Amino acid sequence: MNKKSTTLLVASLLALSPFKALADEGMWTLYNLPTQVYETMRGYGFSLPQSALYGAADAIKNNVVNFSGYCSGVVVSPDGLVFTNHHCGFEAIRSHSTVAHDYMANGFIAKSYAEELPNKDMFVSFMKDQRDITTQVKALGYDVLGRAAQSKLIDSLENALTDSVKAIDSTLHVNIDPFYEGNKWFATTYQDFTDLRLVFTIPKSMGKFGGETDNWMWPRQTCDFSVFRIYANPKTNGPAPYSKDNVPYHPKTWARVSLDGYKEGDFAMTMGYPGSTERYLSSYGIQQMRDDQNEPRYQIRGVKQEAMLRHMRASEAVRIKYDSKFAQSSNYWKNSIGMNKCIDSIGLVNQKRTFEQQIRQWQDTARYLDHKVDFDLLAKLYARSGRLMKAMTQWSETFSRRSNVEFNTRAMAITNQKRAKSDKKGSFFAFDDNSDQWDYATDADMLAVMLKNYREQAAPEFLPTIYQIIDKQFGGDCQRYVKWLFAKSALLKKGSKLYAGSKAFNADPGVVYGRAINAVYEKISKALRGDRNTTVKTLVDSIADQERYLCAAKVQMEMDKPHYSDANFTMRLSYGQVKPLTLGSNTAYYTTAESIVEKMKKGDEGVIDYKAEPVMHELLSANDFGRYTDPRTGKLQLCFLTNNDITGGNSGSPMFDGKGRLIGLAFDGNWDSLSSDINFDSRLARCIGVDIRYVVFMMDRWGHADRLIKEIGL
Repeated sequence: MNKKSTTLLVASLLALSPFKALADEGMWTLYNLPTQVYETMRGYGFSLPQSALYGAADAIKNNVVNFSGYCSGVVVSPDGLVFTNHHCGFEAIRSHSTVAHDYMANGFIAKSYAEELPNKDMFVSFMKDQRDITTQVKALGYDVLGRAAQSKLIDSLENALTDSVKAIDSTLHVNIDPFYEGNKWFATTYQDFTDLRLVFTIPKSMGKFGGETDNWMWPRQTCDFSVFRIYANPKTNGPAPYSKDNVPYHPKTWARVSLDGYKEGDFAMTMGYPGSTERYLSSYGIQQMRDDQNEPRYQIRGVKQEAMLRHMRASEAVRIKYDSKFAQSSNYWKNSIGMNKCIDSIGLVNQKRTFEQQIRQWQDTARYLDHKVDFDLLAKLYARSGRLMKAMTQWSETFSRRSNVEFNTRAMAITNQKRAKSDKKGSFFAFDDNSDQWDYATDADMLAVMLKNYREQAAPEFLPTIYQIIDKQFGGDCQRYVKWLFAKSALLKKGSKLYAGSKAFNADPGVVYGRAINAVYEKISKALRGDRNTTVKTLVDSIADQERYLCAAKVQMEMDKPHYSDANFTMRLSYGQVKPLTLGSNTAYYTTAESIVEKMKKGDEGVIDYKAEPVMHELLSANDFGRYTDPRTGKLQLCFLTNNDITGGNSGSPMFDGKGRLIGLAFDGNWDSLSSDINFDSRLARCIGVDIRYVVFMMDRWGHADRLIKEIGL
């Protein structure tokens, strides 16, 4: 790209001129929020200065956290309390649960600091600063380097920037992320707190009320929240590894909880860490997503989940071990089904093709990125990669960690040379006893049905050689093979050590299995990505280049509008209004206590996802909800709709009113807009939030958590 083109692109990406884009669309970075976007927010009812979002000492962004790398959360007290979704805290809740103390089924309430439960491998991260470093990256020659060298350059620059901030504060670090399909680069400074403790959770019956029946659906009554606390070094009030001597963290600012509620048309804003959107993706990429990723994903997960659920319903101990795994799997199982239906129902592929034709015609006139954006080449590249992407999805869902089978995790760890931490010489493999995380019979059944399914679905060229063993020794019976595999391999035996290179190691059925499935992965990966140290442009790289050029051309063609970058799990702001979804017969923008009581009656009649404890019936059938009653409707409002933008990772994102006060927690999108990750439609897209009054009501009336309610200023 020449200097003039680069200048035009930068100008268009940060354009501040009036725009035609719908105001409620967008996941905006905060430090460079276009003035016109802020003015539109003001028109919707936001009453604070722009510095209150980012820049001021008490800016709202200072209260919002990345929750453990997969969700969002918000600090709500001077003693470091964090609100997030119940499903975001679910694995922590599950990990502390036993048959004797089932916190998933019964909930958990810490009556004091001493009772708050520490959690392994969890954290919250605060964004301290963000800036555009595109010029710096380009000046280092990024554009002329090969892919491996580009990666090394970014890593090196990231390390250098981290060193520079650590010289000021040793608890900080810097991440560098691509924006606008890699046309720009931003550096973000973070501070991570790793001592995070569980404080409060309601029973799963309420935290996951509606289960898979209501997932991605409206109306909703799910009380989707949990409460954690950040702990800090007692001397510095800064990050520290877990220690019994740590004390509650004291932030300089925190979000104020409001019981005033909202009405239709009121301003609403979410702030959090949306994980991934692909709204710049080409029509060819969308078609591949539909056919080669979503379709095999939901097919395989459906088979696996059926086996998993059968064992979970037969044993409470198994249910506790697999509840979180099932929830994670089924969430994107249903998402993939819904997204494909939306793609087809609105004819999204053809819509994109029509728009791409406009870009092609504009490019012929403007000569922008001449000979760079090549739609014919893009079509050919995706045609070549389709079968490989499908094969990779089938492999990942069946054999990788996504399979939720412990044996697969261990087999791949050995294949990838991940030895025991205690083994200084690196001569043997060993695994910690994590039998509390999985069940032998359940894993065996899941793997057997997935092996059978993989053979039926995968192309013959991508079948691992283990199927030769299955056929020759077990007559094609995958159940018998897995029973033998689990019994004969040392991978699942407690305390076993596999010495690398030994005769026993090479003969171990688990090692043979791991090598066979890894060989298929390497075959697919090499075809897509080339050798690890390749200097030749690979298929994936070529597609990425074309998608990057296409993004730049789109932005340049529409330079009269500001453009936000696709989500990449960096902090974003989305804004809009409290607004109903006017489809079908239900046009309400909130749900009430009466509606959940009606569903609970169905639970008593056998609908498992609507079953709740008698005390919940009683609490939500009350005649008077006191200060939690909405002054306009006279109801306890449970969940509500806004037209804010939302995707995965936004779960737990705080929802603010026009005064910057907390009115809810985002937890889901709606079925009608499951294609919004690739195409935002303001008529259909809605963000579902749990009303903060419902949250505090449950903390109060069910949990009697007086100390916490006082702590958040109520």
